[in-house]
Parts: sequence; structure tokens; C-alpha cells
Amino acid sequence: MFTGIITGVGRIVALQDLGSSASHGKRLSIETPAGYLDDVGLGDSIALNGACMTVTSLQLAERQFTVDISAESLDKTSGLDRTGTINLEKALRANDRLGGHIVSGHVDGLGTVLRFEQISESWELRIGAPASLARFLAYKGSITVNGVSLTVNQVQDTAEGAEISINLIPHTVANTALGVLKAGDQVNLEIDTVARYVERMLSTTHK
Repeated sequence: MFTGIITGVGRIVALQDLGSSASHGKRLSIETPAGYLDDVGLGDSIALNGACMTVTSLQLAERQFTVDISAESLDKTSGLDRTGTINLEKALRANDRLGGHIVSGHVDGLGTVLRFEQISESWELRIGAPASLARFLAYKGSITVNGVSLTVNQVQDTAEGAEISINLIPHTVANTALGVLKAGDQVNLEIDTVARYVERMLSTTHK
């Protein structure tokens, strides 16, 4: 489990094919900030842009760790198939503060950045969400974007699904990888866990 509060900004520095066909996944090498891996062990869970992955090796001298990601996960996520900056979050401990909201680290779908512009001291992030996720999005509800817990400020239904608007404070832009986003980019979305269960209860008729 995670909270959507980013604990470090890392970088995918290398990708290695795990096989010769499209059905094989990749091994990612991720570089981390100094000291980030001090309390990390083999088998620990770390979310990469909101996708929960397992640490398969550690190279402490290089401040790097590796994860193996399947072809299915690569197909269902964005930003993990190439080198570049990513958001990192270590798994939640039982005594940690729940500063964001409950996040599972399972990407529910991909959104498209429609607008990312500075307005006064803050930034507006507009995202087009697919129809499969539209019913889970609500005004002042929670959404995870590339692993970051955020609050939805506006929701507008569209023919393709829904368009949401999110306000980002300067701290979030400066301390996550969201600051590099631009219109047209795809982002990983995870809906609020509570919304998932509410939808299930409302759609099931008990006899």
C-alpha cells in the first residue's frame, strides 16, 4: 500500500530486454537520490510513477536498484518503457502518516494531459480520462496521477470519458516528476479505493 506522497524523484537510466519476443518484459535500472536506498532491501515494494514494483537487486555504490516489469505491465502503464525522470514512493509502513490517500499501486488506466500551465503561483493540470474511469471521478475526490495523490477541482463529462482539472502548488511541481509534463503526454491514473467499492456495491443486486 502507498499514500501518493512522493518520497523521491528518480530516473530510469537503463532498460534490458528479458527475452527476444514482444511477450517478454524488461529489467529497469533506476537511479535514486543520495541516501534513498539506505532502508531498502531486496523484495521491497517501490511505486514507479504509481505502479508497484519489486526490488530485484541493489547497487548501493551507484544509488541504483532494478525491477523486472512484465510486458503486460508495460502495455498498461506509461513512462516505464524508456529512460527518464519518474516519481518514487516506498511502501507504506503501519506507523506512517497517511498524508495523501490510500493507494494500491495498481494503474487503472491511462490519461492524456490536455493542458499544463502556470496560473498565478500555482499550475493547472487538465487530464482527459477514459470512459472506463469517468464514473469514479468526482469534485473534491482523490485521484493518483503518476503516483501523486491529488484532489480533483473540476470534472466535466465528455464523449470520450471525462476531463478533470487539478491544481498543483509550486512544492508539488518542484518535488515530483509532474513538472516535466506537457500537453499530449500520457499519465498513469489510479482511482480512489473508496470509489471502487462504492461502485461495486451500487452495481450489485443482492437477492
